Amino acid sequence: MGKNFIEDVLSRRTFAIISHPDAGKTTLTEKLLLFGGAIRDAGTVKAKKTGKFATSDWMEIEKQRGISVTSSVMQFDYDGFRVNILDTPGHQDFSEDTYRTLMAVDSAVMIVDSAKGIEEQTLKLFKVCRMRGIPIFTFMNKLDRQGKAPLELLAELEEVLGIESYPMNWPIGMGKEFLGIYDRFNNRVEQFRVNENERFISLNDKGEIAGDHPLKLSGLYDQTLDEIMLLNEAGNEFSAEKVASGALTPVFFGSALTNFGVQTFLESYLKFAPAPKARNSSIGEIDPLGEQFSGFVFKIQANMNPAHRDRIAFIRVCSGKFERGMTVNIPRLGKQLKLSQSTSFMAEERNTVDEAVSGDIIGLYDTGTYQIGDTLTTGKDHFQYERLPQFTPELYVKVTAKNVMKQKSFYKGIEQLVQEGAIQLFKRVSIDEYLLGAVGQLQFEVFEHRMRNEYNAEVLMERMGSKIARWVDGETVDENLSSPRSLLVRDRFDNYVFLFENDFALRWFQEKNPNVKLYNPMDQNE
Repeated sequence: MGKNFIEDVLSRRTFAIISHPDAGKTTLTEKLLLFGGAIRDAGTVKAKKTGKFATSDWMEIEKQRGISVTSSVMQFDYDGFRVNILDTPGHQDFSEDTYRTLMAVDSAVMIVDSAKGIEEQTLKLFKVCRMRGIPIFTFMNKLDRQGKAPLELLAELEEVLGIESYPMNWPIGMGKEFLGIYDRFNNRVEQFRVNENERFISLNDKGEIAGDHPLKLSGLYDQTLDEIMLLNEAGNEFSAEKVASGALTPVFFGSALTNFGVQTFLESYLKFAPAPKARNSSIGEIDPLGEQFSGFVFKIQANMNPAHRDRIAFIRVCSGKFERGMTVNIPRLGKQLKLSQSTSFMAEERNTVDEAVSGDIIGLYDTGTYQIGDTLTTGKDHFQYERLPQFTPELYVKVTAKNVMKQKSFYKGIEQLVQEGAIQLFKRVSIDEYLLGAVGQLQFEVFEHRMRNEYNAEVLMERMGSKIARWVDGETVDENLSSPRSLLVRDRFDNYVFLFENDFALRWFQEKNPNVKLYNPMDQNE
């Protein structure tokens, strides 16, 4: 492959941004894109009245509600690095999509609202990162507003998340009294809201501003020096090895909205974040510098371009080089495909991509061939990458077309949206009835919205409440075992599934039918 290929792979930095809704994830993403020259003008999520919307939120419902409900992919170059950002949904109803996205990255950036601290959704996503040993970089956001004391935020990070932290910089005041950050790593002070030529102040060997400076007249400066002394004496030591293993998180303070501290964060991140790493497969670890192309599908998205009924399969390249027009194996299907239509992303903007290397994310136009989790390879080794998490739905609805004349659109819409993996489709065994299962209520709302707007099919959804789903281990089952409390259905792959009313119904069924072996797919993700 040659020297250039190796250099290209080592220059890749692929990360996901994780946070609770409203912590500032989309805003930070945009500011990073600004630095990378990928966009010229940041449309903030707040600017609803101006008609400007966040670059990474392309779906209509996201623009209306100001939330990210799908994972966007964005790419830009900065200082010799090629950065791939995967913007993930913060809303808990879309944790499935986020979990799968976290399988496609090499590191994660965790945004914490400094006023709220660690929130529930952040904790869940953090646990997935820890489980995979993904390096985590923390950005304490919204320092331009009043929030929790920095030491309190650090303590919360360590106690709630159980991870060591090392502040790369430290805030000088906050809210209306926010003066800037004391940059421990670069040994300088970065001032807030000053002219560019006054932005950085160098520190002397003692870590103080030399000579006279207006900032030294502030009591906040002295307080910061005391806190820095405390961190130096009692805080954790910085360790690049611990960062790489996910045991220590470098912490950065700043304000994404005012674009303060973002560039400093980006430059430090690029220095310590890992290049693409080896990944486990059915034949052992696959080296990202290996010559054989391989990758896996971690996401499928329908109708990213409303003008065309298209579907895109998102591929994480794990080894070798992708070249447009190449032929690959799909082990699950036992067949080969020519990859002629490929694209790279910048939210709504798309460009045909001719080449990509390990660490890159590419999109392949899909006519219904791919499934989430599919491995693509070249060469003789038809291996599979690790399975992606499959989630058991908790809420269920019965779904029908409002207009019988629109049945064709109804079935097409259901088929395409279900393949994205956010909702699951089930069919009653005895009657022609469709059920949908999801992790959260918002997924049903998004489904209804998209069916109406993208497929021109109004739907009726009848709530069935929460159910406990258990798959049947085997090809056959007595269909007479179906009852209102243990409903027998088939999933979209024609596997039998029982939907139980509650724990009691599940236990009762197992006692009465010990020969029917049931399982939960989530137990197989370990």
